[in-house]
Amino acid sequence: MISALVYDAGGVEHRTIEGEADLEAAREAPGTTWVRVSTPTPEEERSLTEAFSLHPLELEDVRGGVRPKTEEFEGHTFVLVKTVALERGETTFDEEVRTQPIGLFLGNGWLVTVTAEDDRVPVVSDIWQSVENQEGRTLKQGPDFAAYRVIDHAVDDYFDLLDTVGDTIEEIEEAILATPDETLIEALNGVRRDLLSFRKVVWPMREAVGVLARGDIEEISEATEKFYRDVYDHLVEIVDLTETYRDLTRGTRDIYLNVVSQSTNEVMKRLTVVATIFIPLTFVVGVYGMNFGEHATNLPELTWPYAYPAVVGGMGLVTAILLVHFRREGWL
Repeated sequence: MISALVYDAGGVEHRTIEGEADLEAAREAPGTTWVRVSTPTPEEERSLTEAFSLHPLELEDVRGGVRPKTEEFEGHTFVLVKTVALERGETTFDEEVRTQPIGLFLGNGWLVTVTAEDDRVPVVSDIWQSVENQEGRTLKQGPDFAAYRVIDHAVDDYFDLLDTVGDTIEEIEEAILATPDETLIEALNGVRRDLLSFRKVVWPMREAVGVLARGDIEEISEATEKFYRDVYDHLVEIVDLTETYRDLTRGTRDIYLNVVSQSTNEVMKRLTVVATIFIPLTFVVGVYGMNFGEHATNLPELTWPYAYPAVVGGMGLVTAILLVHFRREGWL
């Protein structure tokens, strides 16, 4: 589906594009033209390449899994950005980063945006609606400013994703401190994978916007460069936050291992107490269990009528003394 907004002194005109002739007319219209393309058909792609002198490989990059980038071509500049969103699964901490490419073709007086699934992450739709509601104030400042609005909106969503990831890390950490479980470490590994996927988007995105902010692109005016520099600063901050959250996941993993280790130590401590108590008891029982019969060289206590109560009482006294000792040492 292809549609266009054309801005001139009279306001914004919404046009429905039916073919290559309509595209060429929108391109040649006075003022600023924004052509929006969603899930283009092969015929629509051919019309785009003819009307705006685009290279077929540029449209192929929008469809494929190419990393964000900025490339200059004769008569226009191609910018590929990616939006991100967290899709939640069935379980509490089951989340996955989903990306959507947006191709921006920036020319002299015109902007073309191409998306494969426009309704999934409505970055372009939001700015498009804003342009219609504001009666073209965005397009009045040129196609480079409209492209900035789209890129800036996508970057703002990066902050939202990081906020969600940060909250997830805190929830996992609290759950670990309460009741450590193997499912929590699996959830934490899932967060680490999400941050790695997000990092693969943010780093090239920063480089792509950096090219736009340097002032080397002919299609970007000097007045708009400062806006791209602001987006670049946001991306630098996002990169730093991403690394910080990756460090937090490592710290949370260490907390899990420490909690599990501490729990194991508590179990071993209690087992040690039990073993220590039974060592002297086992010794006493073993000694007096050697009943060789009545003989002068045998244990004299074997013929004593109070031998059994005395041995049991002595064993109980030893147990009590050891329990008191372990409690004072803080083992119980």
